[in-house]
Amino acid sequence: MKIPFTKAHGARNNFLLTWRDQLPSSLTEFADVAVAICERYTGVGADGWLLVSPGDGETQAAIELWNSDGSRSEISGNGTRCAAALLVDSGLASDDVRITTGAGPKHLRLLSRSGRSFSFEMNMGAARVEELRASIEDRDCVILNVGNPQCAFFVEHFDFEWQALGARVERHPRFPKRTNVSFVKVTDRHTLDVRFFERGAGETMSSGTGSTGAAAAALARGFVESPVRVLTPAGPLDLRWENEAILLAGPAELVANGEYFWKGNESA
Repeated sequence: MKIPFTKAHGARNNFLLTWRDQLPSSLTEFADVAVAICERYTGVGADGWLLVSPGDGETQAAIELWNSDGSRSEISGNGTRCAAALLVDSGLASDDVRITTGAGPKHLRLLSRSGRSFSFEMNMGAARVEELRASIEDRDCVILNVGNPQCAFFVEHFDFEWQALGARVERHPRFPKRTNVSFVKVTDRHTLDVRFFERGAGETMSSGTGSTGAAAAALARGFVESPVRVLTPAGPLDLRWENEAILLAGPAELVANGEYFWKGNESA
């Protein structure tokens, strides 16, 4: 069974995008396909698989995100920019892109384009702080939601096993549906240095919703003010506030097209 895809990345947070109407009608094992197609060595390799469907008239498309471990996620900021890049490249959208996500409709504005490299500003909506001062694993953190769950720890450096801590916190009993985890170092009033452990994907080089959660947590604690630049291992993402709405600017690049050969339950 052939599964077509376009590979894209938003600040090296990479995704495989498939038009849902191009999938075989007999395909039902979406979680299994997500695990297989996202596998770095035996699959195509990605942090997540995005299924793209036509919009509802109010939006140009709807996306459904499957993480690399086969679980579902409401939204990815970087992934949504990748979907916007696909829509613009396909001629289905121009400067103004509206996409339905699991966290509701999102509006993106095209800032620039060079070939198949794009820059968008995306309205992430308002952050909802659930606990401004929480303690998880005996560490001070902020628990909030930016369309998906976030737990932000403030740190002085990254010289500790933050990946192992992130893996534990992701599945902590406080989070029955698991959580995304960020480790945030405040550089100055407008700059944060952040590392990410994403729910369903593990360590990633950047995260749009993670950057939004980190910045919102820092703002709520009074550590920063708008605008905020988030430094990730893959490069910067820029955020600003319009009233309560958070707008995130960052890149998206289409890098490949192809077909994945899904064996399903067939013998190798």
